[in-house]
Amino acid sequence: MTRSILGAAAMAALLGLAWPVAAQPADCHRGALDDAYCDEDRDLVADPPRDPARLRDPSTLVFAYTPVEDPALYASQFRPFTDYLSQCTGKRVVYFQVTSNAAQVEAMRSGRLHIAGFSTGPTAFAVNLAGAVPFAVKGNAQEYESYRVAVLVRADSPFQSLADLKGRRVAHTSATSNSGNLAPRAFFPEHGLVPDQDYRVVYSGGHDRSVMGVNAGDYDAAPVASDVFNRMVQRGQVRRENFRIIWQSDPFPTSSFAHAHDLKPELAQRIRQCFFDFRFPEAMQRDLGGNDRFWPATYLKDWAPVRQVADAAGAPYTRANFDAEARREEEAAARRAAQRQQQQQQQQQQAPAARPQQ
Repeated sequence: MTRSILGAAAMAALLGLAWPVAAQPADCHRGALDDAYCDEDRDLVADPPRDPARLRDPSTLVFAYTPVEDPALYASQFRPFTDYLSQCTGKRVVYFQVTSNAAQVEAMRSGRLHIAGFSTGPTAFAVNLAGAVPFAVKGNAQEYESYRVAVLVRADSPFQSLADLKGRRVAHTSATSNSGNLAPRAFFPEHGLVPDQDYRVVYSGGHDRSVMGVNAGDYDAAPVASDVFNRMVQRGQVRRENFRIIWQSDPFPTSSFAHAHDLKPELAQRIRQCFFDFRFPEAMQRDLGGNDRFWPATYLKDWAPVRQVADAAGAPYTRANFDAEARREEEAAARRAAQRQQQQQQQQQQAPAARPQQ
């Protein structure tokens, strides 16, 4: 079935009006969840709506993957899976190319997104604010994939430890990123380095941008997700020998795969089974770090270390923190657009004038 990349207007036209996000009964247990959701079974994720009329069985399923790297990369990498998912569910599946974590969370909250791969940190925002129900992570035959926070410096730099980065330019990715911001804020102080105090945090806007910035000398160091760095090396975007890792953390789970809480239970179960039965073709294995399957996972158990880091960093997954991150992402996108426009203008000015015809 057809798979496409949709803008917001086209998505709205395709899906029609989404269900309004309505508050649930005041007497329900919700924990850290938004008022739109209940969690009576205490598994930390939204229960299906109590009213059967609010359960959805859409004819078209919309899938998106985290914009932790260039979103266009994943549009083709996930095509074998979305084609399979269409056959497995008997429904049309389209790929929604998101440009920010905030946009991805809002798309699920509004009902425009049914299935998504959320990066590690924003998974918690998706759970608390958008009713996402994580159920899988990528993995291989032995275990599911994990990553470490890796602090990269250039191989030719003098830096040997975190304490050496005092007064330097250190790139974090985005405020909600577990590996790119929250974990460093939780872990660095015990190693003699306090973000925003011992160095000025510069938000790069993404793990790939942090890696490329260190490579180019724009930043002295950057904490990034090790799996992203490894994929960039495998794709030939950077050379491993140009970097050194001066510190790394214990493992964290990688991106979660989640479905909307208000899908009909039989559809949600079918989607989960389709994920678990799928085996990545060779090209997809190569693009996704050698992983070949999806492993079962739960937010309650597998995201416990991520929640602990957020608590330690004083950055709970609340609506206020989400809104602040959304503003930062919008500002970063505007800055990048302005830089691109400036570069284009400079290139036009430097281009030789056309020679007049004789």
